[in-house]
Amino acid sequence: MSPAYIKAVTENLPDAKIVFDHFHVIKLFNEKLSAFRRMLFNATTESLKKSVIKGSRWLLLTARENLMKKEDQFKRLTNALLLNMPLATAYYMKEDLRQLWDWDDKSTASWHLDSWISMAKESGLPMLEKFSNTLKKHRDGILAYYDFPISTGPLEGTNNKIKTMKRQAYGFRDIEFFKLKIMALHETKYALVG
Repeated sequence: MSPAYIKAVTENLPDAKIVFDHFHVIKLFNEKLSAFRRMLFNATTESLKKSVIKGSRWLLLTARENLMKKEDQFKRLTNALLLNMPLATAYYMKEDLRQLWDWDDKSTASWHLDSWISMAKESGLPMLEKFSNTLKKHRDGILAYYDFPISTGPLEGTNNKIKTMKRQAYGFRDIEFFKLKIMALHETKYALVG
C-alpha cells in the first residue's frame, strides 16, 4: 500500500489493477493496534490496568476464532477489554474489518467497508480515524479483491521460510547453494502435498 509501490506499478504497468489483499491490510491495522496498545500502556497510571494491558499484545493480534479455542487466553483478553474501553473499541473494529473479505459480492463488501470507515471516524479514537483515511484512500484497491480474488499470503509464507533458513545458517556465501536450498524448500512442500 506504499505510495512508491503504487507509483511504480502505475508507471510501468498502466493496465494493471492493484489489489490490496487481506494480509497486508490486516497487517497494517495490527501494527497500528500494537502501537495504540503501547500508547495506552504508557498513558495509564493505574497498576491493574497497566498489568492487564502489558500482557495483551499477542491476544489483541490473534484472530478471535483462534483465541476462543483457548479458554484461558480468551478470558484474559475479555478482562483486558473490560478494563479499557478504547482498547476494546480498537480490537472489535479490527475483528469487524477482518470480515470484509468474507462477503460473496463486491457491493456488500463496499457497503461493509464504507460502514467501517464511518464507524472509525465516529469512534473518537485518533488511531482509528487516521486508519479510516488510509482505507478510504485505498478503497478501490481493497475492493479490487472482488474482481481479482488473489492473495500474497502463500508468497509471504515462502519468503518467511527463506528468511528463517538464511538466519539459521547465519547467511550463505555460495549463492548457488542458497538457490538449491530454496528449491529444496519448494520441492519439500509439494512432495508433502502430492
